[in-house]
Amino acid sequence: MWRCLCLLLAAVLLQPTGVSAQGTKKVGGIVTDESGLPLIGATVQVVGTTVGTATDLNGAYRLDVPATAAQLIVSYVGYVSQTLDITAEVMNITLRTDAQSLEEVVVIGYGVQKKNDLTGSVASVSSKDFNEGLISSPEQLINGKVSGVQILSGGGSPTSGSTIRIRGGASLNASNDPLIVLDGVPLETGGMSGIDANFLSLINPGDIESMTVLKDASSTAIYGSRASNGVIMITTKKGSGSDRLKINFSTTLSLQQRTRTAEMLSYGDFVNTARSIGAGDLLGDARTDWNDAIYRTAFGTDNNLSVAGRFTPNFPFRVSVGYYNQDGIVLTDNATRYTGNVTLSPSFFDNYLKFNISAKGAINRNRYAPASSAIYNATVADPTQPIRSGSDAFGGYTEVVTDGVPNPNALVNPVGLLNQTDYHDNVKRFIGNLDMDYRMHFLPDLKLHMTVGYDYATGKSSNYVPAEAASNYRTGGLHTPVGPNRNVNRLFTAYLNYNKEIASIRSTIDATFGYDYQYWKATTAAGDSYNAAGESLNSAWKAGDQRHVLLSYYGRLNYAYDSRYLLTATVRRDASSRFAKDQRWGTFPSVALAWRLSQESFLRRSKTVSDLKLRVSYGVTGQQDGIGNYGYLPVYYPSSGTNSQYIVGGYGNYGSYLQPGAYVSDLTWETTRSWNAGLDFGFFNNRLSGSVDYYTRQTSDLLATVPTAAGTNFTRTITTNVGNVDSKGVEVNLNAVPVDTKDWTWNLSANLTWQRVEITNLSLVEGAEVAPTLVGAEIDAKQVQAFAVGQTPYAFYVYKQVYDENGRPLEGVYADLNGDGQINIDDRYFYHSPSPDLMLGFSTSLRWKRLTFSTSLRASLGNYAYNATAANNGALETMKYAVSQLYNLSTSYLDTGFKTRQIYSDYYVENASFLKMDNLILGYDFGRLFHDTVGLSLSFMVQNVFTITNYTGVDPEISGGIDQSFYPRPRIFSLSVGLTF
Repeated sequence: MWRCLCLLLAAVLLQPTGVSAQGTKKVGGIVTDESGLPLIGATVQVVGTTVGTATDLNGAYRLDVPATAAQLIVSYVGYVSQTLDITAEVMNITLRTDAQSLEEVVVIGYGVQKKNDLTGSVASVSSKDFNEGLISSPEQLINGKVSGVQILSGGGSPTSGSTIRIRGGASLNASNDPLIVLDGVPLETGGMSGIDANFLSLINPGDIESMTVLKDASSTAIYGSRASNGVIMITTKKGSGSDRLKINFSTTLSLQQRTRTAEMLSYGDFVNTARSIGAGDLLGDARTDWNDAIYRTAFGTDNNLSVAGRFTPNFPFRVSVGYYNQDGIVLTDNATRYTGNVTLSPSFFDNYLKFNISAKGAINRNRYAPASSAIYNATVADPTQPIRSGSDAFGGYTEVVTDGVPNPNALVNPVGLLNQTDYHDNVKRFIGNLDMDYRMHFLPDLKLHMTVGYDYATGKSSNYVPAEAASNYRTGGLHTPVGPNRNVNRLFTAYLNYNKEIASIRSTIDATFGYDYQYWKATTAAGDSYNAAGESLNSAWKAGDQRHVLLSYYGRLNYAYDSRYLLTATVRRDASSRFAKDQRWGTFPSVALAWRLSQESFLRRSKTVSDLKLRVSYGVTGQQDGIGNYGYLPVYYPSSGTNSQYIVGGYGNYGSYLQPGAYVSDLTWETTRSWNAGLDFGFFNNRLSGSVDYYTRQTSDLLATVPTAAGTNFTRTITTNVGNVDSKGVEVNLNAVPVDTKDWTWNLSANLTWQRVEITNLSLVEGAEVAPTLVGAEIDAKQVQAFAVGQTPYAFYVYKQVYDENGRPLEGVYADLNGDGQINIDDRYFYHSPSPDLMLGFSTSLRWKRLTFSTSLRASLGNYAYNATAANNGALETMKYAVSQLYNLSTSYLDTGFKTRQIYSDYYVENASFLKMDNLILGYDFGRLFHDTVGLSLSFMVQNVFTITNYTGVDPEISGGIDQSFYPRPRIFSLSVGLTF
């Protein structure tokens, strides 16, 4: 293949240009912009012929044109094309900036396109509109900025990732994560097994130029089998075309403080309650605030330095380095990241041949606090017990002791748990890509694009607990080294693109045909856990090797007639190694139409309507992520655990055996069919603009995990194709510039999303009745969410609580919904879900001269959360889990008086609607100082400013809807300084 491509390239480079000297005339000149600067690479073409050229580094062009040629058409991205009569041998041409299109060129799959020419639902956010402040991961840059996109951070830890959902997701057990494409390289979702779960954290947000969200099937179908959940395209910053070297340095210093924690009994209420049950003898003499003991004010810093310029006029470059260090508000929690990025963008042969070479490196060194356990322990810990015992035992921490050793059924001291656990990792990642763009000399409208991408990550982790620590006292401590584990992602892309403006028929054709090969490999090293003395704990695991390959052919046609009528048609054929040979190939087509009413004669000269476009699209996308690589094969796995081993040579010596895994030989693609109708509008020279979209999606052949029929396979559950999910929604975006003068600028943007997701089938047999499938997080081994036909995924599945005449819940009394005279699982019902009915976002920025004030707010309406802290610790029985220890109670006990826990009661399912102010920013641009040698900007920011909600738990914004041991999102105060040289 490479030999053929090289021969093709060589042949192309040697092709002659121009036309025969017979019957020709010469035309030349310089193409400039309105300020007189030359435009490099502008297209100059003879109307009605293939004769054309591109301007050189000085903006100059020269053509031998047919003697009969009458007109030239000159075009350049971001400028208004001009058609001119050939009136002289020297024709200097000035192109006028198309302000609207210049700002609205967006990155799409395998190319770029003007927003005006888009037929699909696409939203692009540039760096100037990103969320500001201390940003640990790229997805936080656009949180609340795009309708239909929900981003939920996993909590307040700097090491936590986010859950990203575009239009609610389309699957159940398969992945609902969008495809992330970084500079043309599709990334594998998820982190490194056993080490780092947040794979986006290795990308420096400071290197990102723009993020584009592809939402409907018309825009995503070019990515076929990976596009059911939408696509986020990340474009990083490139070199500068300026002769002047540009140096940027920015630093952000931050302080983080905890906001809200679980509401537990006060010291007095706790003591009185303990005495009321005869447990006063277990009370201590201390007054300890355990939350104060495990939380802290955390310091963080984010620093970025970049140098951009060009070695020669046709060789731009950019180099950047970054250092990020953030402590968590929980003791010992820390994230540290070092990044480097080099981008080279040389061009040759008058810009006919262009390269973009990018190398990104990152090192993450994180220390993970056992935050979930520590937060739970601190939440329910006895406030009358001291942190320190006054002795050297167990590291000096107060512990519950039985017969001289820590009681295994008692809570471990949360401060000791944090300080005595050293769990850290070291992950290194390299992402490199080489892009080549060659515009054919013999046919400048045709270009060949090739991308070679390589994503490599390797990492190790270690979890160490000393022998004296109560948490691992009985094993003599803990030492679990993991790795080195490795992830490899290799990509080869090649496509031809033909882009031709045919003035004679007022048409533009943009056609792309390409091929992709992508290979993934993830290896995990064998390992074992040991105690502090180095003795094995008999928990060894085998080495792992997971691989899969995706082959693809794709094509796309964009056709525009008279800039009014637009057509986009795409088709992609994917083959995945995750399916059997007969099921391996899938076809994913789409088609979209658009009508630009603003270009019609009755609106073209309107001073009110700047843009008005109707869009409609239909497409099919697929899904093969989130499942195993070998689910269609009869694979044998080594047994693990004492329940799946046999005794060798006496009791206590165990041997492994190979056991068959579950498989489905005809496992195939999950398929989503989508419709989208939209309206784009702009008024008053786009001072008011926006879009409205309505969509429907039907997902069939769901990749779902369901119970296995007895005797048909080797496990109780299996992942197979079963069921359907339907969704629909409305998205509204509004942007306004009410004021725009020399001294004042006021920008407003808002978005609204309404969406519904419903499971319509979960049966392998059409029409068969299927019992609800319990899902979601467990509360004391119980689940309160389920999948069921007619319901939203992860809807709460609970009993209907009965109340007395005073509105107080009656313990153990539930409504007999089926009227059979008894209360059992048949009386559980579906009561709301974590999915919101409405999501809203609002941002505003006000500039007065050099002073800028801005803020962003988000609201979520109709989402519900299950307060697991109140349910699990809101009954009197929980005060004495352990014989010799007291647990604190949730303040909900004061309202209910429950003696035993009522986990399944809908009392704990609360309306978690909220309004949040994400940030508040005051900035000042000092301009150029010290004889124009340095630019200085300064800003002060507050993040997570306030939350308005009726929810009584820690935070109403909970991924998955179960609020238990949640790591509070901190309030962040930041000072940022920017320097430009």
